[in-house]
Amino acid sequence: MNIDDRLQDEESDDFYEGPSKSQKKREAEALQKLGGELAKLAPDAFDCVTGLPEDIRDAILEYRRLKSFGALRRQMQLIGKLMRRLDYDAVREAIDRATGASRAAAAHQRAEKLRDALLTDNNKLTEYVASHPEVDVQQLRTLIRLARKEKEAAKPPKYFRELYRFLHAAELPALTLEKADAEEADA
Repeated sequence: MNIDDRLQDEESDDFYEGPSKSQKKREAEALQKLGGELAKLAPDAFDCVTGLPEDIRDAILEYRRLKSFGALRRQMQLIGKLMRRLDYDAVREAIDRATGASRAAAAHQRAEKLRDALLTDNNKLTEYVASHPEVDVQQLRTLIRLARKEKEAAKPPKYFRELYRFLHAAELPALTLEKADAEEADA
């Protein structure tokens, strides 16, 4: 088989070899920019980003400590490299949740309204449990009972806040920032 025959055979094969080198570079740059956004978050907002691998968290904290332009650039490249194993959309959602710029704000409002309704009306608990069968009913009832007692005794709102956290977690499930194994095999 001569070279012309081989070239013709290669052209006729319709198989996908994956993303191009340019596409991979664009994706890596997008993740590096996302890492930059994480590094620029306020400390309290950064702490709200859960599920971030420890090595990336450490690299971002190190970036914040550095002052030299060259060192900052190199550290940002390291952050971009480490972030390649994370899912872009999940990290974007985590940043939006931390800054309140997404559906997290709507979940926040729903959780507050639901908390107030559960504390005033026992029928709301039945409705909520019927619509959320996966919820831990015993823990929910305990939190409601303790929050009511706390309110009656005019104590600080410890369980009132715990009830909110419980409802908010049910309204807005946790994110998994790392890519799925199947996606890593393709990369």
